[in-house]
Amino acid sequence: MLAASDAPSTSSPGPVAGDDDDRVFLVQHRWWKEAQEGAGIDAQGVPYASTPAGGPTSYGMKVLSLIMNDYTAAFTLRKADDLAIQPEAPGKAGVRSYALVAADLFEKARIWHLDSLKSNSKNVLLTEEASVNIYPIMLRVSVSRGTNALTVKISKKDNSAENFKRANKILVPDPEPVHIWDFSGRTTFILMNEWNRIPQDPRSSDQEMPLEIQFYDISEPTANGASGKKDELALTMGSSALSNGSMMDMDLDSSGGICKQVGSGLIGLDNLGNTCFMNSAVQCLAHTSKLVDYFLGDYHKEINTYNPLGMKGELAYSFGDLLRKIWAIDGTSFPPRQFKARLARFAPQFNGFNQHDSQELLAFLLDGLHEDLNRVKCKPYSEAKDADGRPDEEVADEYWGNHLARNDSIIVDTCQGQYKSTLVCPLCKKVSITFDPFMYLSLPLPSTATTTRTMTVTVFSTDGTTGPCPYTVNVTQSGYTKTLIDALSNACSLRDDERLLVAEVYNGSLIRYLEEPSEVISLIRDGDRLVAYRLPKDSEDPPIVVFKNERMESSLSSFGRKSWKNFGTPLVSNLPDTINGRTIYDLFLKVLTPFRALKDDMSDVDQITGKSSPVNGTSDIEMSSDAAECSSINNNAGEDDIMTEGGMEFFLNSERFPNPRMKIEMDQTVTVSNPKKRLLVSVSWQDNGLKQYNLDSLDSLPEVFKAVLFARRPQETCSLYACLEAFIKEEPLGPEDMWYCPGCKEHRQASKKLDLWRLPEILIIHLKRFSYSRYTKNKLDTFVDFPIHDLDLSRYIRDRSRQMLNHYQLYAVSNHYGGMGGGHYTAYVYHEGKKKWYDFDDRCVQGLEKEDSIKTSAAYVLFYRRVQGGSSLDTETTTTTTTIV
Repeated sequence: MLAASDAPSTSSPGPVAGDDDDRVFLVQHRWWKEAQEGAGIDAQGVPYASTPAGGPTSYGMKVLSLIMNDYTAAFTLRKADDLAIQPEAPGKAGVRSYALVAADLFEKARIWHLDSLKSNSKNVLLTEEASVNIYPIMLRVSVSRGTNALTVKISKKDNSAENFKRANKILVPDPEPVHIWDFSGRTTFILMNEWNRIPQDPRSSDQEMPLEIQFYDISEPTANGASGKKDELALTMGSSALSNGSMMDMDLDSSGGICKQVGSGLIGLDNLGNTCFMNSAVQCLAHTSKLVDYFLGDYHKEINTYNPLGMKGELAYSFGDLLRKIWAIDGTSFPPRQFKARLARFAPQFNGFNQHDSQELLAFLLDGLHEDLNRVKCKPYSEAKDADGRPDEEVADEYWGNHLARNDSIIVDTCQGQYKSTLVCPLCKKVSITFDPFMYLSLPLPSTATTTRTMTVTVFSTDGTTGPCPYTVNVTQSGYTKTLIDALSNACSLRDDERLLVAEVYNGSLIRYLEEPSEVISLIRDGDRLVAYRLPKDSEDPPIVVFKNERMESSLSSFGRKSWKNFGTPLVSNLPDTINGRTIYDLFLKVLTPFRALKDDMSDVDQITGKSSPVNGTSDIEMSSDAAECSSINNNAGEDDIMTEGGMEFFLNSERFPNPRMKIEMDQTVTVSNPKKRLLVSVSWQDNGLKQYNLDSLDSLPEVFKAVLFARRPQETCSLYACLEAFIKEEPLGPEDMWYCPGCKEHRQASKKLDLWRLPEILIIHLKRFSYSRYTKNKLDTFVDFPIHDLDLSRYIRDRSRQMLNHYQLYAVSNHYGGMGGGHYTAYVYHEGKKKWYDFDDRCVQGLEKEDSIKTSAAYVLFYRRVQGGSSLDTETTTTTTTIV
């Protein structure tokens, strides 16, 4: 947001708003000129004329922008000095004229109009029956390089739907021209900021500066404050003063004095530019009764200015002032700039106007408030002792006591609980038990998108009975190779006397064998191609032969010269005890049976038999360098050097050295000395041999998983209790989270289990909708069915010694709409005074007719409070209807 406090003082043509109020107002030029002449306001304005900006305006681009919810209107402002020489008559037909004025000038003009109305001495625009509204409009302004023209953009992302339409109607010069007179000095500041910027890179894009203007509309009916339509919530102008967010009939002493009266709390927060995440979290906390009572009271006595982890009370003061404005009598929506600035000082990642996570902000905010309000001025040193067989109750109280000795604040009193963490070493069975505090519970969603993975593998027979067939199976995301093989065995109806050999295919070769049962399947990417070969099961695992196909192809890299290139998927077969060239040839013909072309005039099988050379002896797969040199055939050899009258020839390869090859003769004995018991054979095909087989299926293996663009997953549902069960479920730690076992003195992949031990009065539940991995980011739109009136956690509490009522009522929800690339945050809050749920959408506040409408797949953070005795949402009375003394 472009605020006066962010800009240095400049000699602008018109006065700039002071530190009290840095807003700028867009008013009708006629309304401003009447007040300027009547009140004697001495201010010079800079005239601008707007024209449509260039850029993509095609129908296709507009449709795409609307689909992506990123439609942007743009226009160009250029100085119009002729307007200054020949000022246009106010209200000139066919021209829309506005004035941009600072808050102090706007206040003077407004007061003059009100006084004129009371005395009825002038014919002013504002009549007794007319009502006026103020609408915030977010603009993004940039200066075109080498010109004094301003490019102004109105984005649908930055504004509500109604305000976006309203801004287009007001400002976009289509078809009528628009004239804007700037009396605020804001455009001059933007131009000077651009001129003073060193043009180190003339190719750099224009820098956009956010600018929020308040459109003062006197042409529409009133929106009835907070009860108006959702996107038409207006800041109604009445007889009360409008200056810096302060309201009449309420003491807003920022030093922390007691607030004597409170309003309804149905006050929206203006979006400062991608700050909906902050507004959503703040509204939920601002309607937490314990915190409201505290911050409307004399909380300044507990400010800890000595805590090096805090902000010397700045964040607490800012949050307290924010709550007082929200709970002000006759309050209206306002921009929470000061609070955002203080929060950014404590957590710099929230500086600027990027979109963030409401739960992340909530965590930092609660932590920052705790440090500012920590009643412990000098934290004692405490060392956690091992349980050593002591009762859990004793150990838990010891941990909790140590925690309270260093942390004692309203946040700890209200929002912090304790859970039990149990780690067990898989080798020495050492058990470690700790009791740790928590501010909120982050619950996983037991969704198939996060718990299961869909994988496709193509299964080949090795006896030539059937052709390749792809199978799609679902396995757990955190599963292992054994998990995949078991699922695949069930899918292809693997017999008891068979086993599967799974491998990855790339460029016509098997580059990796998935033979380690404990290897995690997360290392397999969706774009990989997997094959599985059905082999006879044998206790001794006999050797196998892998046939790799190649043919002559020309390529640009070899300037059109033909060379041997791999193609298709390798075929596999078991090897007998005695192996020679004829054996290898017969095995290959057998596995080729399903691919034989159906032709009536197919030549006799003997025709494709390669000529045998009278060479006797033994050939070893682990060839010596001398043997390879004298008998190898280079991969780039010409066709005439290798081809015979037959359709194929066989060559012995090494997995370690694939290029040196040894030709296999029919009567040549072959032995396997490879410790992996795999014989790698290259089959060189001739054109007449390829014509007799249909090998196209070997070139079209499916990927492990192929995402479908714009594919809609079916709506998944689960209960909040199922999320709790997933949270307390025992599971092994990941390889990156190894635990140092004090028994083994080494890092171990221990099993971990969490249990709830004690619960806070205010229970915040975070639903983990966003998941991140090494390659992907994902948001889950699972519908979570959460209780509203009775969340019973009694059976999840391990501490049975306390007679606490562990039943909770829902009172607020932070929602996130959209996906990973962007979205929008809102909040649902139960108003105890009106016995009704309300939707807080930035500055718009709207009542909900049905309570069940708060249950959506957008629910992200849930706020519960403990039920005291027989109280409920409909009977408990809090600060919304009481007077605080």
